[in-house]
Amino acid sequence: MGAYIVRIVMTNNFFLPRPSGSAHHTAGLARRLAEIGHDVLVVTAAHRGAPREEWRDGYRVVRLPSWTPPPFRIGMNYEIPWTISPRNMRELFRLLDEFRPDVVHQGGQFFDLTFMSAIWARRRKVPTVLTVYTALVHSDRIARKILWLGDMLLVRPFIAIGRPTVVVIDTPIDAYVRRRYRVRDDRVATVMIGVEPDRFVGVDRRKVREQLELGDRPIVLSLGHVIPLIRDRLALVRAMPRLIEQHPDLVVLVVGHIFDEAFLRLADELGVRDHLVCTGEVERDEVPAYVAASDVEAHDFHYFGLGTTTLEVMAAGVPVVSVVAEDNFPGLELRSGENITIVPEDAPVALANAIHELLEDRELAARVGKGQRQFVMDHFSMQAVSRDYLALYEKVAD
Repeated sequence: MGAYIVRIVMTNNFFLPRPSGSAHHTAGLARRLAEIGHDVLVVTAAHRGAPREEWRDGYRVVRLPSWTPPPFRIGMNYEIPWTISPRNMRELFRLLDEFRPDVVHQGGQFFDLTFMSAIWARRRKVPTVLTVYTALVHSDRIARKILWLGDMLLVRPFIAIGRPTVVVIDTPIDAYVRRRYRVRDDRVATVMIGVEPDRFVGVDRRKVREQLELGDRPIVLSLGHVIPLIRDRLALVRAMPRLIEQHPDLVVLVVGHIFDEAFLRLADELGVRDHLVCTGEVERDEVPAYVAASDVEAHDFHYFGLGTTTLEVMAAGVPVVSVVAEDNFPGLELRSGENITIVPEDAPVALANAIHELLEDRELAARVGKGQRQFVMDHFSMQAVSRDYLALYEKVAD
């Protein structure tokens, strides 16, 4: 029988209201753990407009002063906050010493809060759990080499120092962790990403359509920030000419901050820009309305697995088209035409045909959507994920 966990610290440079999949996962997990009676402290980076300290849903959040360098290509043009400083190190140590956690759960392997909390945990002999959400990869050869050096010179040494149990969220991350960080089998655990399926139930389909004056036009939603390589939308734009031939009033609705405009330039070249509607970043509470308004969702096209955004859309029952391996989740099977629609990478005709089929055959779309929702409910609900994390916390603390 494992040790009983009472106090849990969660560190993540990304946390609400800063938008990211790991931020929403951390918040959902913290809320669920607090609901069932655990003391939870979240330490994160300051974000514009967010309070220095607050209580959310029964747990405490402390935001340390941070600075954010201008977006740059190596970081996929993404805004990455940093907190590292002697003052913040002292503040973090003070917070953790006062809270006296039974376990420290670190979100993200390349964040400075992970490095700083690893030092504290090693000195205090407190067990750590590190969830790896993202692989450090890049399409540019030089950037890829720099990220590899960062992994070798920073991440791997701190994993060796902190000796965390490393949580992988899917098969690609599992392979990445074992290859890049040389983590032993007994220090790797699989826990799925948790989502809140019920927040997409009963949402008005007409709201966004009326707001954007789209009427009854077929909508292909592409949800999430536009980031080079990871979510660049280029494959979708290449598929648009064929789709527009089949559906002349088609709209591709891109919802998320645009960190890379290559897809817009390509749309201009292909003459399909008029069929693109880009909203920019929207509030999290508004996302269900955009999902409800859509007929098909498509944004994951590079074999990087399915993130929180995709799982949430699947939970909503909107059919998803993606480039993904059938064994993307260890022990689970994605079945094209049943609980997702899978297409090959770099195949615009196949992508267009898959979207067309779902738009034309609404019985197929409904069947796939139902299968997706059941898949997420069975394996990715926050209740199930929190149980798995608690079991892991108790195992590492025993």
